[in-house]
Amino acid sequence: QVQLVESGGESVQAGSSLRLACRLSGSDQYCTAWFRQVPGNEREGVAGISRRGGTIDYADSVKGRFSLSRDNSKNTVYLDMKQLQPGDAATYYCAAAYSCTAGIPYALRNPSSFNFWGQGTQVTVSS
Repeated sequence: QVQLVESGGESVQAGSSLRLACRLSGSDQYCTAWFRQVPGNEREGVAGISRRGGTIDYADSVKGRFSLSRDNSKNTVYLDMKQLQPGDAATYYCAAAYSCTAGIPYALRNPSSFNFWGQGTQVTVSS
């Protein structure tokens, strides 16, 4: 069973940039994604990368501002966020699945596609 540990969340001003990291235990690779959630709302898929890293997809709300990458040597997935807006404030969760056979866009819309979840890291954006 893989464990995921997120880091990097903090309180920033609107327009700032931030990098979140998700470190996966072990050396196996997984389809990995970032979700975010604010209290009272459903968990929203932000970005995901396929198991082999050949496919990366983003939610429309973050395209052009967020960038996802993976360092295989560290088994860590990064989410680089630019031009942060108050609407980006949320708890960001990392999730992993053995594979995303239905595709990343589908997986981002269906959190139940993922088998493992981290504890989350808080991002606050003030205007």
